[in-house]
Amino acid sequence: MSRNVSTAEDSAGDVDRFQRLLFALGRLHSLRDPLARRCENMDLTAPQIHALLWLGRDGTLTMGELARRLGITEKTVTGVVDRLEREGHVQRERSPEDRRVIRCRLTASGARLHRKLDKTVLQDMERMLEHLDATDRRALFRILEKLIASATPKPEPGG
Repeated sequence: MSRNVSTAEDSAGDVDRFQRLLFALGRLHSLRDPLARRCENMDLTAPQIHALLWLGRDGTLTMGELARRLGITEKTVTGVVDRLEREGHVQRERSPEDRRVIRCRLTASGARLHRKLDKTVLQDMERMLEHLDATDRRALFRILEKLIASATPKPEPGG
């Protein structure tokens, strides 16, 4: 019984420490979007930057898929895509199988902008990883892979 209490206390302490560390990091850099400050000169909002990154990384996405990736509603993603479309970075296409489904894809201009954004992301990641030695990097990658595996939906039995 005392082991379970100790484990619960350790877990609560870990959560508290994790939160304090994330807020400390957030005071130094925005937790929501470290890219935003680097991309202000592109006259893009954080959701627009992320939309370009997702479309450049994964290709054509439906409006619903894009909304989920951005963590916004489908109504809100419409405004994000409207602006990117007006700027010539994104094009909408109706699905021939289901006319209700609208897919978004990058235009040539959007693909160029994606390459520029991706380069910025890679440079920022390189700067972050420079602070970690090889052992710490391997630990970070192992932890991230474990978190991804635990968050990945498991297939339904028999389905």
